This record gives sequence, C-alpha cells and structure tokens, in this order.
Amino acid sequence: MTGIHAFVQMLAEAGVRHIFGNPGTTELPLNDALVDEPRINYVLGLQEIPVMAMADGYAMASRRLGVTNLHVSCGLGNAMGMLYNAFREGTPLLVTAGQQDRRIKVEDPILAGALVDVARPWTKWACEVDRVEDLPNALRRAVQMALTPPTGPVFLALPLDVQRADATGLDLTPPRPLDVRTRPPIEALQAAGKLLANAKNPAIIAGSRVLEADAVTELVAVAEQLGAPVYGECAHTNGRQSFPCDHPLYGQTLPHWSPEIRQQLAEFDVLLCVGLDVLRLYVYFEPGRAIPDHCRIVHLDEDAYQIGKNYPTEVGLLGDAKVGLLELNVAITKAQDSGLRKSAADRAAQRSAHHAAARAALRATIAGERDRRPMTNRVLMGTLASLLPPDVAVIEEAVTTTNTTLQRLGALKNCTGYFAHRGWALGWGLNCAIGVKLAWPDRPVLAILGEGAALYGIQGLWSAARYLLPVTFVIANNAQYQILKAGARALGLPAAQAERFVGMDLREPEIDMVGLARSFGVEAETVRSTDELESIIRTSLQGNRPRLINVPIEGTLAGPG
Repeated sequence: MTGIHAFVQMLAEAGVRHIFGNPGTTELPLNDALVDEPRINYVLGLQEIPVMAMADGYAMASRRLGVTNLHVSCGLGNAMGMLYNAFREGTPLLVTAGQQDRRIKVEDPILAGALVDVARPWTKWACEVDRVEDLPNALRRAVQMALTPPTGPVFLALPLDVQRADATGLDLTPPRPLDVRTRPPIEALQAAGKLLANAKNPAIIAGSRVLEADAVTELVAVAEQLGAPVYGECAHTNGRQSFPCDHPLYGQTLPHWSPEIRQQLAEFDVLLCVGLDVLRLYVYFEPGRAIPDHCRIVHLDEDAYQIGKNYPTEVGLLGDAKVGLLELNVAITKAQDSGLRKSAADRAAQRSAHHAAARAALRATIAGERDRRPMTNRVLMGTLASLLPPDVAVIEEAVTTTNTTLQRLGALKNCTGYFAHRGWALGWGLNCAIGVKLAWPDRPVLAILGEGAALYGIQGLWSAARYLLPVTFVIANNAQYQILKAGARALGLPAAQAERFVGMDLREPEIDMVGLARSFGVEAETVRSTDELESIIRTSLQGNRPRLINVPIEGTLAGPG
C-alpha cells in the first residue's frame, strides 16, 4: 500500500468514478495505480484546458465532486483559466498535481514550482502534502471543504516520493461530506416576509446557487405568492437557469451594463436577491451603481461574504436556498392580508401579459429574418429552440449569438440542463459539454459555441471521439471576435465607431472548423440553410457519436446584451 494507492482507494470509497487528467512523469504513480482500480475511470484530455473544463461540467451536472490530475507546474499553469471559471462558479473540484521528489527539490529541478502559491488565489484551500502520514487527513479535509458551502475548488500537490511511500497502517476512512441544509434565523425570515409582503412592486433576482441548491420549486412558490417578476443574473454571469423560462413571471436575465440594469430595476421598491453575487459587473459605465438607491434589498445566500458586500442589505438571510425559500414563503403568506394577496395577483397578471407580448415580438422578428443569408444569429437560435427535446442539456459559449434567445423564447423546458459562463475564461463550453455528457449519459447534450471560444479548447474533441460521447457541437461561426467589437463600440473607442478593428478577425485564412473536427475523429459538416440544420440537429441529438456542425452566421456588430 503506497501513498497513491491509499489516495485512490479513499477516492473510490468516497464515490469518485472519474478522474480527468493529462499525465506527466510526476503523475505516473497515479496512472499506474488506476490500472488495477476498476471503480475509477481515467478520462484523458490532450491538454489541461479540456481536462479542467470536463471535470467542471461533470461536477456541475452530477452534483458530485469532480477530480482532476494535472502535470506539475506546466499543467497547473495551463489549467489556471479553467480553475478561475470553477472558482467563480463555486464548483466542488479536487484539483491535484504531481510535485517533484522532495529529495531533489532544493536543487531546483525541472518542472518544480510553488504550486500552492499558484493555486491558492482561486481555491478554497491549497496544500502540498509533505508526509505520506498526512495524506489521508489532507484528502478528507480537501473534499469536505470543496463540498461545504460556499462550495468551490481545492488543490493538493503530491510530491513524487510521497506518492510512492509506504502507507501501510494509515487510517483510510473515506471523506464523509456534511449535511449543509441550514435554515436562516426565524427573526430574520419574519422581517423579510413582512418587507416583501408589503412591497408595492417587488422583484426577484435569482442566481445559479438557487438551482444548485435544488430550490427552483421553492423559488417559483415565492414568486407566485408575491406576483413578482424573476430576473436571472446579469447576462455575462447568468450561469445556471434558476427559474423556468416558460413561466409567466420569468423576466429574462439582467442586461450587461450598469445603466441598463438600473433602468430595468427602477420601477421596483423591494428586491429579493437569492443565490447570487450582488452584482458582478463587466465594464464600468456611469452611473456606476447598478441597483437604484431607493430599492430595499433582501438577500438570501449560503455565502456570508456575498450578503451586503456591494449594496446595503435591509435583511440578510444566511442559509440554504431551498430551506430558506420554503420558510420565507411561509413568512410572506402569514404577513399578507386579502388586500395584499389581491395586489400580488394583479401584478402577476400584468407581468404575464407583458412577458407574453415580448416573446411574441421576438418570434415575429425571427420569422422575418428566416430567408436571410448568411443566417442571422436570431434565426440560428430560433431554429435550435424549435428542436430542443425536454430533457436536453444546453451548454453555451457564444454570447453574442445566443443572446439569451432560448430563454426569451421559453425553449428550455428544464432548469437543470442549462450551463453558461460565470468566469469567462474561454475554451470552457466545448469541454464542459463533454463532462456533462459523462454525468448524464442518457440525456441529449448540445453545445452552442463561438468559433473563437471553441478554438481555446478544441483538443477536447479528441476526448469526445475517444470515449464515444454523443455531444452535438454547433459552431456559430462569424469568423471574428464579435463580442470584442461590440465591447469596443460600447466603450466609445474612436476607431471602433468607424468599424475599424485590429486583432479581432479570424480570416485570411479563415479557420476550417470542419477539417479540424475530422482530424480529431469527430464527424463534421457545414450547414447554411435552416431546413438542412433542422434535419441534421434532429439526427445528431438522437445519435451515438459526437458531431460538429459549423454554421456560418451574419457578422453583425450588434451588442451582446
């Protein structure tokens, strides 16, 4: 029993079934130990961006610990962008890397480095295990910290000699995560219930942590009790879908920029913020404060650091979203008299009519663009929306194309199956989709990707082919970094106003996405018409192999919001 055998045994007994990795010399003991461990499947990625993003997607979809193994300094360096994503998402990941043998570490050997210092800023806890005797305790601590709210990635560096050391007689009790369903204090719930019940025009802003706490049903009940519209996180951090987008009270996601957010929220007097960072903005615009000063805030979250962090909070509710919303709904109901209940019903009817009209207008716009060539982004998304099965998982990394169109059309019939950026390190979407498929082998998986974002992690296609994972990859291809052009125009940059750009076009030569996909073993074709797209998407979503569909779209300079 060596250190690494003990490590693998504890992971297997804790229920870990996949380790995502790309090995080097300092990781070879792990790969050797896995040869005789049938409970854990090693998923090989060709580079650390795919490895980390696959683990991220798997952990988010399965709601279990994701485990990665990286190659010492260079591998951790390659993975840092995806680690940043996981940190911003709060994904429970155990990130491991080999480290050089301690017996030559003082000699500054090849590839050795201060791995803990590198990983620490974007992890909850980072540790280098210096003794084999400490390995079991370090693993138990790491797993518990990753899975305890606020959840997030942790890091362990494993020196080569510790991996190979004798671990006979050590306590290998596997990690046993805590029950984290904690209720906010009763007095605070009662105060929040009275404030919300008596609001003249309340609204709700829901973040990804609502879905991740399995609290969507409870949020719907609160929204209906209040007759309040529900907005998702800002469009650049919308993450998971925490409210049904086909519900009459769904108010779409908040816009990108502070002035637009402020305008949208100006009519409300009380805001219930649940399961999100209030607010994470993208680019500074005046006025810098996105939430109007007159709005009174109730914030329910599992993360104490987020409550009152950026805006004064009238009532802070620290606790689990599912339990907290259930109790909050009881408090609201007790605080409402018949007059307040009628006001809530009237608000709900008005919101429902407004939202239905907006959806109808969008459908009419899409219909009017159907014959344009190249295809417009709205037509691409409208076509996909019409084809999505109820249990589909959709992973988005093409913000100026997707533009929350699926949500605005009410096309996503389940909240669990939606994944979008929260960190914005690119190369994530293609590989996140692979991890989601490993977690949900029986659900169809569709990744909608910009060609620029896909190229950051394109090597992941090989893993999809290697493990026969039937993911449908749709490339919305406008041969440019359109979001950067839109951002430059929004900033008022002088050359951008004249539509002159440097370093933002992917032409001369234009990248052969079909050829790239085929070189990795993935079936691929270019599609230019909606009829052909409909036929291929239907076939692919029901298929048993990965497929990439390259769709040239109109290269507009429309804003991302």
